[in-house]
Amino acid sequence: MRYLVIFTSLVLAVCLLCSFMPTKNDMKIYDDIVRLHIIAASDSEEDQRLKEGVRDAVLPLLADASNQAKNAKEAELFLSATLDAVRETAENYLLSNGCEYPVSVTVSREVYPERTFKNITLPAGEYTSLRIMIGEAVGRNWWGVLFPQLCTGAASAEKELKKTGFTSDQIKILTESESPKYKIKFKILEIFS
Repeated sequence: MRYLVIFTSLVLAVCLLCSFMPTKNDMKIYDDIVRLHIIAASDSEEDQRLKEGVRDAVLPLLADASNQAKNAKEAELFLSATLDAVRETAENYLLSNGCEYPVSVTVSREVYPERTFKNITLPAGEYTSLRIMIGEAVGRNWWGVLFPQLCTGAASAEKELKKTGFTSDQIKILTESESPKYKIKFKILEIFS
């Protein structure tokens, strides 16, 4: 009897843990999105203003690069090819505003918390990201979505998601709530009820 209780407890624990794992559609979302992350040199008002100016200066360049892409992998390749141009654009903006902060630009995988942008809620997870770090890069950050183009002037987030190949289930995950709803279910209990 004791072994049955232990076995049942283990099965329930595994079921509980599995319920928190991302589904196949969730995993695909992480792979189909390229994010933009701009980190200010500090939290000072001036550095935050400079961060927003850098954002405004580089977005047209990034929109051109990601507009050519048919999928996230292509977007990553196009963006990787523009790293020097993005860095130069950011540095030129800073210099024209009397600032000599160095700028570092990379494409890498980054872990993000859940974020809402317009009517899209992106689940927490690891995404490919174009990262622009200004100076010491210890200030508040700004983020956007480069692919599909949600922060570079896309007409409608839902249309842009459809255009870039997101399934209706994925669009539903991203748009139908402020926060993705996860329901904990115990399959064993469903079977016996």
